[in-house]
Amino acid sequence: MAGNRIGDIGYAVQSCCEDAGFSVVREFVGHGTGRELHEDPEVPNYGHQGRGPRLVPGMTIAIEPMICQYDCKITQAKDGWTVKTKDGGLAAHFEHSIAILKDRTEIMTRSWDDPSFDPDTFSLK
Repeated sequence: MAGNRIGDIGYAVQSCCEDAGFSVVREFVGHGTGRELHEDPEVPNYGHQGRGPRLVPGMTIAIEPMICQYDCKITQAKDGWTVKTKDGGLAAHFEHSIAILKDRTEIMTRSWDDPSFDPDTFSLK
């Protein structure tokens, strides 16, 4: 929501995951989106409430946590793409793109078959 901070997002992701017994990778973060795919600000999936840049109307960000079954330490393969957990535990990664609007946020990557998504009321105005 406009007025909140990037750290609020990271805190929410980290708290949710750790409260469920999982860990969050620190080496990869979400990001701003716009004219380029990856823009500032970085959007960590961990952090402290009330810290970091403010969310302002017109901002679009990608929130993309990588969540680990056990420890959050990872290793990257020589191919520069493949990432695995060091302890061999499972990991999951997903991404949602969010538009920060004046009075609300919109999940822009919500699926058309999501029962809570109504394309007739969706608007970025």
